Amino acid sequence: MFPENFLIAERIALDLEAGSKKRVLEVLAELLHTDRQDTTAVFDQLLERERLGSTGMGQGIALPHARLEGLSQARGCFVRLAQGVDFAAVDAEPVDLVFGLLVPGAATQEHLQLLAGLAGRFRDAHLCAQLRQGQSPQQVLQLLATSGPQATA
Repeated sequence: MFPENFLIAERIALDLEAGSKKRVLEVLAELLHTDRQDTTAVFDQLLERERLGSTGMGQGIALPHARLEGLSQARGCFVRLAQGVDFAAVDAEPVDLVFGLLVPGAATQEHLQLLAGLAGRFRDAHLCAQLRQGQSPQQVLQLLATSGPQATA
């Protein structure tokens, strides 16, 4: 189970047209920003993390993530792309399922727990197939919230 309000239907985008990794990160920033953290700050942190190494974990999955000072609680978003994009993934395959994660700057342990839980979920080929077929943000939310290893803070 995710922390309360970690992922909501309004932060799920399906069949998004994005021609590049940079555009995907821009969309994630738009979905993850808050009233206190603007889109540019979120994008900059996501991009900085990608510069350290790709968050493409293979099998069409990427888990871009960042820590952000001033954020009060972890936030997640999910994007399913209409066409896969090059994310410099470990298997060199295009990415079409992207889960963005933003955590408070000091939340090191929570960050690691959430990443581990998400990675476990996305290693489930059956779940990924269901996510690729999901018809609505609500359906995708239900799939993600009730699947795989428990990711609690």
